[in-house]
Amino acid sequence: MSTTIETPRSPYSREARTSVKRGVNWEKWGWIYMRVSGVLLVVLIFGHLFVNLMVGEGVDALDFAFVGGKWSSPFWQVWDVLMLWLALIHGGNGMRTIVNDYASTRLTRGIFKSAILAAVVVLIVLGTLVVFTFDPCPAGAPADLLPSFCPAS
Repeated sequence: MSTTIETPRSPYSREARTSVKRGVNWEKWGWIYMRVSGVLLVVLIFGHLFVNLMVGEGVDALDFAFVGGKWSSPFWQVWDVLMLWLALIHGGNGMRTIVNDYASTRLTRGIFKSAILAAVVVLIVLGTLVVFTFDPCPAGAPADLLPSFCPAS
């Protein structure tokens, strides 16, 4: 018994290409990005898991104070933001590839790719703002709502 897999309906088929090269080959750079970001993400994620789960008291130490202390260091802010950016762009690029392969019309592809781009941009902006503006001890907050490690206001 043999199974035949239908060819994806990609607008970028070999027959559509001409022998004249025009501009930047975005598909090639997207492919390279996926490989490089994948390797970097493996390193970043396993480093993240090792520090959060294995070093110190392990999973029992994960709480608001742990995150507050970690994000007070510029090193961990950059680490987490780099992980966020790489993961979101990597996932968005993968979704873009799926849309290119399976969306049947140019309008559908445009709508889906625009929605993916909007979601990735919004999540990157919000995530970056959270990491760099995080303050576990906000000024003017009631003392009973502050964590125990914050000086009383």
